[in-house]
This record gives sequence, C-alpha cells and structure tokens, in this order.
Amino acid sequence: MHYRFTPDESGLGQGLDIIEERLTNYGLKRKEITKSMLAAEEVMSALLEHADNADYLHLSVRRVLDEISIEIAVPGREFSFEKDLHLGISPDIENVGPETERAIRSMILKSFVDDLKYRYRSGMNTVRISVLKSKRAMLYKTLGAMLLAVVMGVLLKSFAPESFYLPVNDNILVPVKTMFMNALKMIVAPVVFFSIVSCIGQFSDLSEMGKIGGKTIAFYLFTTLIATALGAGVYYLFQPGAFGSFVSDSGSASVAVQEVEISIKDMLVNIVPGNFIKPFLEADMLQLIFLAALCGIAVGMIGKYSRMLSDLFTAFNELFLKITVLIIQFMPLAAFCSILSMILKTGTEALVSVLGTLGVFTVGIVLMMVVYCLLMLVFAGLNPIPFCKKYAPTMAQVFSMGSSNASLPINMDACKKLGVSPKVYSLSLPLGATLNMDGTCVYLSVFALALARLCGVTIPPAALLSVLISIIVLSMGAPGIPGSGLVCLSVLLAQLNVPIEAVALVMGIDPLIGMMRCMSNCLGDVAVSTIVAKQEGILDLDIYKKGDGSVK
Repeated sequence: MHYRFTPDESGLGQGLDIIEERLTNYGLKRKEITKSMLAAEEVMSALLEHADNADYLHLSVRRVLDEISIEIAVPGREFSFEKDLHLGISPDIENVGPETERAIRSMILKSFVDDLKYRYRSGMNTVRISVLKSKRAMLYKTLGAMLLAVVMGVLLKSFAPESFYLPVNDNILVPVKTMFMNALKMIVAPVVFFSIVSCIGQFSDLSEMGKIGGKTIAFYLFTTLIATALGAGVYYLFQPGAFGSFVSDSGSASVAVQEVEISIKDMLVNIVPGNFIKPFLEADMLQLIFLAALCGIAVGMIGKYSRMLSDLFTAFNELFLKITVLIIQFMPLAAFCSILSMILKTGTEALVSVLGTLGVFTVGIVLMMVVYCLLMLVFAGLNPIPFCKKYAPTMAQVFSMGSSNASLPINMDACKKLGVSPKVYSLSLPLGATLNMDGTCVYLSVFALALARLCGVTIPPAALLSVLISIIVLSMGAPGIPGSGLVCLSVLLAQLNVPIEAVALVMGIDPLIGMMRCMSNCLGDVAVSTIVAKQEGILDLDIYKKGDGSVK
C-alpha cells in the first residue's frame, strides 16, 4: 500500500498511524510493531531534516510472500545516511541541543542498521526498513532460478544455434557454477574442524563427551541401515526403471557384483592422516573429525593456555560459519547456472526420462521422515509434532541449499530453538554432516537399481546384500556438498557393471535430487541430536514444547 502525507509533524503522525495499522493487520506482535514504528519515526525525521522545500512524504508498507517492509521517501538533497549513524553524543547532557538530539536519533537508527537500506535517486532520499525477513526467501529465489533456467534452456535449445549458446555455457555458466562449488569446498574443512574443536572445549568431563558422541554415532548407523533397506524396499515395491531404454551393446546381462572397493578396514586405517595439512587440502571429513577431536582434547590439557585457545577456536568457528552464510547467498545464481548448463549440454530428455524413479525416490524420502518421527516417539518419548512445526522453516532452507555442510549454521540455530544443548548439537551436527547421509542411501538404492534395470543388468538376490553394504560405505564417505551424490552413483554403477553413461540420465535433475537428499540428511541430524539430548537430560522441554515454532 502506498500513501502520501505532508512533510511535517502532522504527516509524520499520520504515517506512524498507518504503519501501526498495517503491521497489526499483518499479525505482528506488539514488540515488533513498536520497534518498527520507532525506527520509522527516526528515519522520517532524518529524511525531513535533509528535505529542500519538499511538498510530500511518500510511505509504503508492503508484504511480499513472507517478507514485510516499510519504504519511506522524501525529496531532498543527498546525504550520508550511514555516516550519520556514527555521530557521537555530546557530553553536555544537561544542555540538550539539536546536535544531541541528532546523536540520540542516530543511536536509535544504528540499533536497526542491519534492517535499513538507503538510496538516493533522481532527487529522492529513500530508506527501506526490513520489518520481517522471509524465512523461505532463499527457497523462493532458488526455485524461481531453477524454473527460469528450465524455460531459458528449452528456448535456447529449440531456437538458438549451438554457436551461440555453447560459448555462453563454456564462458559464463560453467565458470560461475565452478566458482560457487569451489567456495563451498573451500569452507567445508574449516567449518567442520573448528566446530568440533570448539564443541569439545565445552566439556569439562571428556567421558561425558565420549558418551554423547558414541550414542550419536550409534543412532546414525541405525538410521543409515533403515534408509538403505527402505530405499531398496520402495524400489522393489514400485519397480521403476521401465520408463525407457538405455541398454548397452552387450544387451541384457546378469552381473555378479564385485567386491566393495572401499572396505571398512581401509576406512578406519585412513582416519589417521599422514600429515596435519592434507585433510584440509582434500576436505577429508573423517580425517578432519579425527584431528579436531585430537586438538579439542589436547586444548583442555595444556593448563593456563586452555581458556585462551578455547576462545580462539570458538571465534574462528563463528567466523567461518558467517562466511558460509555469505557464500550461500549466491545459491540461486549457482542453481540457475547449473541447471541451464545441464540442459544446454544434455537436452530436456534427462529431465523427463527419470520422472518415474524420481517419484519413487520421493516416496522413500517421505517414509524416512516418518521414521525419524517414530524414533523420537520410541527412543525419547517426545511428541514429534512440536519438532515438525519448529523445524519446518529450516527444512525449507536446507532444501534450497542442497549441502549438509553448508546447512550446519542454520541447523545449529534450529537445535538451539528446539532446546537442544550446545554440548550435543556442536558435536552431533558436524558428525552427521559426514556420517549420516540417509537421503543419499535412499537415492543410491533407488537410482542404482533402477538404472541397472534400465540398462538390462540383472542383480541376483544373493548379490543384493553386497550392493547394500556398498551403498552404506559410499554414503558414509560422501562429502556433504552439492554434486557428491553423482560421484557415489558413478562408483556404484561401475561396481554393478552398468554403463557409466547411464549417469547422464540423472544429471539433469541432480540439483533437485540433491536438495531432497540434503533435506532428509539434515532432518535426520537434528532429530538424532534431539533424541540424544533428551536421553542425556540436557533437552530444555519448556523450549521444545512451548516455542512459537519459528526458527529465525
């Protein structure tokens, strides 16, 4: 809604009345309304102070999807809005003058600085106040970017010559996608390392940490087994894979499944790195967890320096989590470039041919969510309804991110809002981002078996156990970043003697599949964290039961 008022105290009062009325109609709490009105009053006063014979004050209060904003505009001369926020207060408080009033007003505005955005255009000073930021903004932007990419990809493939769109793909789309993926890879190692080190520093009793860690890992292994069996179960129930033909030159074949190339023994041996730097360079999650645990334990054993080092690691943890949040802001652009690039390279056939298998995979993910709720009820005696209500906004966010590692900051915040102790989630979530890939297990079970059937490869029942073990091992070694599922699927298809070219059928929709995998993975991480916290008596039940269900 747009309004115009006289640029004086009367108009200012009318504007504040309109803001109060609109925000009340939007259902905001009194505290939020008062805060917004206070900021709006000071913004209007600042703009009027720099107005030159202005004949109106423009006000708009808008709600777009879940986001509410106030925009105030007054004709006038350009000024440094941000600089005014740093005015100092006159020490002569007894003689309050114009400068002191300006300083006090600037202090009020400075408290809202993250919610204010100033611009000057065509003789108009405008300030936008973010009253309520959308919890699903990233999801909406990413889905919109994906839809736009599909439309543009179809149009370019249908009407534009290859000489036009292939250079665009090679010189613009692929570099942008690569830069984003490199940024995620860059931040993964420090996020996991510093999170675990700072977590261990919270424990005065290491036996308590070992108990929580052991119980967390046990639950993760349990859910991994369930997810793998569930994926195979929904595949054999619905029998996807008959939606096309991708048979190799050798025709139908029966495969004797090869031995698992990545053995559990090798995985345990390789946990210990040959040097301190290698795990960071290669983002080896298991080795990073080992190093972080070793450093965290050692920090508590060095006497007078322990407190200083613990604070330092905590500060680094906060730093890299903030960097992660900044990188994720470019997710919509990366999703757009990724999907558009895939369509330009493979065409729309890859998006259409696997819809049947995608549907079966979706069923498996939904059933896995039901399993998490049942586990909370059985092992923790918790009503899963408050959990689902509170985690729903975060689940939408992690869906848009498509990365378990990148989702660590918002999952930690979700655990905090659920009443889970930092002693649990600071350890369980980084572990889960590496070990608990339930969505990946469902994905590998459904798509590997479906693609094998599509290619005419028969897997005898006796070999199925070996296949499921391979899926479990591959999922535990998969990095929690977008695109890792395709790598694991390629390894599994090679083990099944399925032509590696079959992966091309999945590439077109892998971003969407990756988002669904990430959503399931993160839901499992937070659910297990809640269960362990309840069993250890460090879950705040008042917060869990009585919160407003929002995760900001």
